[in-house]
Amino acid sequence: MVVQFRQGRHTVHEKHYLLDVGCTDRKGAGAFVGKNVSWKSASGKVINGKISSPHGNRGLVRAIFERGLPGQAITTEVEVAG
Repeated sequence: MVVQFRQGRHTVHEKHYLLDVGCTDRKGAGAFVGKNVSWKSASGKVINGKISSPHGNRGLVRAIFERGLPGQAITTEVEVAG
């Protein structure tokens, strides 16, 4: 599930997103690093990305997509592939 943009106090990274992949700790999230992810819109458009690193200690991961996702993508599901 797409949780949020990766952002700082003054900067929002449009292609970077935080994803919840169902892990509960950093070690479990580390197993997903390097895997491909894809987000599919309601109209059928697919945007691909890759998981780059764990984020924090509660199992979130950072993903970098080839294009920015629309704002409607927040709280929607993504597909994680090999």
